[in-house]
Amino acid sequence: MAAQTEESDCAREQTKAEQDVDQVRQRSARDQQRLDSGAVTSPKDLENLQREIASLAKRQGDLEDVVLEVMERRESAQERVGELTERVASVQSKIDDATGRRDTAFGEIDREAATVTKEREVIAGSVPADLLKLYDKLREQQGGIGAAKLYQRTCQGCRQELAITELSEIRAAAPDTVVRCENCRRILVRTSESGL
Repeated sequence: MAAQTEESDCAREQTKAEQDVDQVRQRSARDQQRLDSGAVTSPKDLENLQREIASLAKRQGDLEDVVLEVMERRESAQERVGELTERVASVQSKIDDATGRRDTAFGEIDREAATVTKEREVIAGSVPADLLKLYDKLREQQGGIGAAKLYQRTCQGCRQELAITELSEIRAAAPDTVVRCENCRRILVRTSESGL
């Protein structure tokens, strides 16, 4: 935006400088025409007219130098605008690509979540209501995880190794008894890898 503004400012400045050069050129041409026409006969007026033409020629040269300087600045600004426009287009292309990949990933996640939700509903139908209620309550309290695997005497929910007395109680409990971690209170899922 700043480069475009600079280029636009230079364009206006160039237009004004070119208009100034045109005005001086027209006035000089008029004066030269008066001089060449012979309408001015007084030597003093002729001398003044020649001085004015010389002064206008110098002024025109100075203004043309200004035009050239402004044109160089404008060209530099245009190059900068072009370079930045390319960079913006490149970044926008990367953003579009990342957005497309993100949207695709969200779609996959949504499909997977729908599948898992359906599977959960099927499994939840075979779980006793009181156990499901406990699980849902723990899940809400524990950031989405209501049950954790007991793996080699360690609760995989809180990553704490269980005390020997706690392990003894779990070992002695019937296979269908709901056991919970003393540390995080999650339901412990016992497997052959539990280390009991």
